[in-house]
Amino acid sequence: MSHEKYEQYQDCIAACHACLVACNHCAASCLQEPDVKPMVRCIGLDTDCAQACQLAVAFMAGGSDFAAAACRFCAEVCDACAHECAKHDMDHCQQCAEACRRCAQECRTMAANA
Repeated sequence: MSHEKYEQYQDCIAACHACLVACNHCAASCLQEPDVKPMVRCIGLDTDCAQACQLAVAFMAGGSDFAAAACRFCAEVCDACAHECAKHDMDHCQQCAEACRRCAQECRTMAANA
């Protein structure tokens, strides 16, 4: 992969990594809530989103021909996770929603410019 292409991915890789960390933290924190049942969808989407981010990072870092497609998919999962997390007042959910929104934006920008 060319150095220029790798440089072009850096902002998106950083946003995906930050989102992955936020989603893992949110899921773990949701499991510590006194009433976990209302958090089940949030936990599930956190897990899906973290996995989508990990895939996107791996494809970008490896210069895969599928990096743009992975980022489009990642943006879709991030949107769903952000929407769910935004429904909950806890700080970890609100921070996760924000990380997901940033990641979705970076992924869409990367995919459009790939």
